[in-house]
Amino acid sequence: MIEFEDVGLRYGHGPEILRDLTFTVEPGSFHFLTGPSGSGKTSLLKLLLLSLKPTRGTVRLFGQDVSGLDQDALLRMRRHIGIVFQEFRLLDHLTTYENVALPLRVLGQPESAYRANVTELLEWVGLGERMDAHPALLSGGEKQRAAIARAVIGRPDILLADEPTGNVDPDLSLRLVTLFAELNKMGTTIILATHELPLLDNFSFPRMLLRDGEIVIHD
Repeated sequence: MIEFEDVGLRYGHGPEILRDLTFTVEPGSFHFLTGPSGSGKTSLLKLLLLSLKPTRGTVRLFGQDVSGLDQDALLRMRRHIGIVFQEFRLLDHLTTYENVALPLRVLGQPESAYRANVTELLEWVGLGERMDAHPALLSGGEKQRAAIARAVIGRPDILLADEPTGNVDPDLSLRLVTLFAELNKMGTTIILATHELPLLDNFSFPRMLLRDGEIVIHD
């Protein structure tokens, strides 16, 4: 699903943020991405999201070297990748239902084709009774669950999560990661970046540790 070979990344003429990254991620796996602040976790996620290109080395997604893809091919590949941000990024003028359905609307799908799926997903994440509420009326945990639902409504093969529990309390953090684990059981490959190490002790997923621009995977 994901393969990095001797990948390095720098911004402009500065020092390398990431260097000599070599690892693989198998389809259907779940990895925690950890490391101290400034270690490059967000930069690594941007490489996976195809919003950055490596300075050197090879990144392969779905068996393809991404360096040779044109913009149209990159856009098609991005449709197989979901992303959940720490800051939710919900649109205030849209309801919960409309926010979650937005990726499908952008693709030109008629509401009749996706309404049942959006409704079912919102029920599954516990927002069935909040479908018509706007973000201003949602709690932090509800906003995060809406953001997760929006990220997975298109059934991505890969789901990236950048500190998704950073704005919620420990009990809700545990519930959210459990939700990601349930999504993983359905076949989605997940990489979840977090600095909350005690939270990880509740799960047996392998950890990708970034430190000083290099990576070590602990099974």
